[in-house]
Amino acid sequence: MSTTNDGAISEELRGIDLGDSRLNKRSQQLITSLAVDPQLSINAACDGWAETHAAYQFIDNGKVTPAKLLKPHYTATLPRMQNQAVVLIPQDTTELDYTAHPPSDAKCLNYDQRFGFYEHVQLAITPEGLPLGVVGTESHDREPETLGHSHDRRTLPIEDKESFRWLRAYQDACRLQALCPNTRVVSIADREGDIYDLYVEYRDHVGPRADLLICAQQARSTLQPNPAMGAKAYCKVLDDLRQSPLIDTIKIDLTETSKRAAREACLEIRALTVTVKPPHARKHLQPVTIDVVLVEEVGGPGDGTDVSWQLITSMPIDTVDEVLLVVNYYRQRWLLEIYFRILKTGCNVEELQLETTARLKNALALYEIIAWRIMYVTYLNRTAPNTPCDEVFAPHEWKSVWFVTKKTPPPLKPPTLREFVALLTRLGGYNNRAKERQPGPLPFWIGIRRMYDLALAYQTFGPGAKTYV
Repeated sequence: MSTTNDGAISEELRGIDLGDSRLNKRSQQLITSLAVDPQLSINAACDGWAETHAAYQFIDNGKVTPAKLLKPHYTATLPRMQNQAVVLIPQDTTELDYTAHPPSDAKCLNYDQRFGFYEHVQLAITPEGLPLGVVGTESHDREPETLGHSHDRRTLPIEDKESFRWLRAYQDACRLQALCPNTRVVSIADREGDIYDLYVEYRDHVGPRADLLICAQQARSTLQPNPAMGAKAYCKVLDDLRQSPLIDTIKIDLTETSKRAAREACLEIRALTVTVKPPHARKHLQPVTIDVVLVEEVGGPGDGTDVSWQLITSMPIDTVDEVLLVVNYYRQRWLLEIYFRILKTGCNVEELQLETTARLKNALALYEIIAWRIMYVTYLNRTAPNTPCDEVFAPHEWKSVWFVTKKTPPPLKPPTLREFVALLTRLGGYNNRAKERQPGPLPFWIGIRRMYDLALAYQTFGPGAKTYV
């Protein structure tokens, strides 16, 4: 990822077309200002009232839309995808709550007194966990009168339901597959994406198809009757899976979450190819044949956090290695949760106070790119630590950090990313002790905030700068 003297983040908007060259230039200036310290308000991030006023005029301009702001980032992400043998695209929805300071036209979340909207995001990542870019977003909210009527909507055409976003996102992944013919694209979804229409879409899709990998939520039935359970009962996929041969037993480390402590989990893995009946609300559709990998924890704590995944996939499951690959790819879905945490905590997007939802969504689009870059630098350090740091950071950025942390002039040859990140995250409060885990996003975004201040001082007063008296 190349950089410029304004910082690499502005490169993600190279080629933007807002129909006005001044707006195009303003977009790059604004994202650079916001990226210096993403936790600041727009007012605090801008330099003086003139720049602040220009920022608010920009996000309120009718020519500016989230789609136009994100398009150049999508374009920049595509070659990063094309350089990979495999790209995973987890998709998921996060809730953005503006109840404390709602825009004038805000609609509802899940209750009529909770205001905001839902943001559905697709993030392209490598199997090793390097985020390549945001490749799709979609927003939706709710009218108060529609709340509490989900049961009534079950038989609606999929195009008229909120859940259609999952199918649209898969169609987006198929379009990306067509643009990346030498890359295997895998669309990944959690339980909310377990939609029968999506499996039909995969089966009937014309043209290049992205692979599917979805964690099942529904108790799906096979075509085999089960008289023991009733005259109209059918065998369940989960029961058949549990009776299938054990393929392998593996151990994985589960990270700490708000619902569980970190632990090592012992997992039993089984796999099966089955043909499933359409659900009652979709009985007009034909049965589909799917491959399912069952992952269940053995000897877990029994507190509701035990691992139990039914992974529905179009990927091959003929060998042990292929089945384990399905499991490993699904585990990378968690990176999208980390992205949402960076967006909400690192960029404070739920603290934005703007008068209309349109303005809010324009600002959010810029922060979605900023959140990606924070995550990109974090994980590039893990996946390619020997990359020269000047491929990510401008000279005045890495040299200023070197001066302050090492108390010596910077070397002629830029240090590796591993060496520089140790200095950068030290600024963010990370101790870099030998037995510590690699730094996460928090010390990165704190270190980057301090780096920008140091870089500005370096440009103003450092070697080669004009001397002020």
